[in-house]
Amino acid sequence: MTVTTPSQMNQPATRSAVSGLAPLVVIILLSFSSIGAPLPVLSLYVHNELGFDAFTVGLVIGLQSLVTVLTRHWAGGIADRRGPKAAALAGVPLTAIAGIFYLASAWMPGAPMHRLGILLLGRIMLGFGESLFLTGTMTWGIGRIGAARTGRVMAWQGIAIYAAFGLGAPLGLAIYGAQGFAGIGFLTMALPLLALVVVWLLPAVAAPGGDRAPFYKVVGLIWRPGTILMLATVPFGGMAAFLPLDYAAHGWAHAGLAMAAFGVVYTAVRLVGSHWPDTHGPVRMVGISLAIETAGQLLLWLAPQPGIALLGAALTGMGFSLVFPSMGVIATKQVPASQRGRAVGNFVAFDIAVGLTGPVVGLLTGAFGYDVAFLVGAIATIGAGVLLPAVGRMKAE
Repeated sequence: MTVTTPSQMNQPATRSAVSGLAPLVVIILLSFSSIGAPLPVLSLYVHNELGFDAFTVGLVIGLQSLVTVLTRHWAGGIADRRGPKAAALAGVPLTAIAGIFYLASAWMPGAPMHRLGILLLGRIMLGFGESLFLTGTMTWGIGRIGAARTGRVMAWQGIAIYAAFGLGAPLGLAIYGAQGFAGIGFLTMALPLLALVVVWLLPAVAAPGGDRAPFYKVVGLIWRPGTILMLATVPFGGMAAFLPLDYAAHGWAHAGLAMAAFGVVYTAVRLVGSHWPDTHGPVRMVGISLAIETAGQLLLWLAPQPGIALLGAALTGMGFSLVFPSMGVIATKQVPASQRGRAVGNFVAFDIAVGLTGPVVGLLTGAFGYDVAFLVGAIATIGAGVLLPAVGRMKAE
């Protein structure tokens, strides 16, 4: 690991957000593209090629997020004790290794159940990798530009995450159409290896250190903004698992375009409005955001044609965009600097909704159709709005 010099440790006070965060954005964009590109493909591969039902589709997609959630506190501990770079150096290669399991699933002869098992092992590996590299890069960003700009770090990291989802979705569908699921496996291996080069070359920052805080104490401080994040993430979980299948059921083409619209609008709002939570207040901005996200989900649920569904996906991205940095600033300010890695890790772990939405909604789609996923998303965002006043009473400074 690169040794951090005193001059490097003093840089956050003077380093600009662009120079401090740009290399980390590249790391996340490349690493998360290996997660985002397979996402719309997995439902088609598991359902159409392997022949499994909607519940299994949701399980395959959600398993990675569940593993990530269960390991986020552990990953935050590594970032706090050994430094953010150590966490990223461990996580990015694990993400690439997941691609080997995807390839094995695509090429393996034999029963679909065996191929599904190999695929699930890859999803587990990907969950470990994401937990480490995402927590590491977020804590790294705070170390590079200073804790006073935590909101900026979360905003830019989020741009990279959902740009990777938005750009990766049509890329993944195109590769799947041309090369099959094996092509997705190669892509999942290649992109993190490029990110690993950036991780290796980027100077480390000092580990925050400090005493190890119990999981329940950290979560006890951040659970309210985390719950808002969890409920606001349900729409994305439903879209990731069932939007391609919903399009196919309606006989519509270009499901990847709808996922791209989500990612592009999400990114545009972050770029234009990253300062809005600071100028207008994070709670007020989340209230507006949740209303827009709810409208987007209702449009997807009721869409009579693909154009309306595309608009619904775009509105969902617009609404979801500022929830994460707004609630993240409030969450991280509840804990001391020495526990920041664990706070970031545990707060981000509240995106457990991505892991739970797939299998839970999968049970409902058999009776009500794939578009019920978007009704569930609307109900979740309405629930987040009901809880929002409690977050407004928390310490936010």
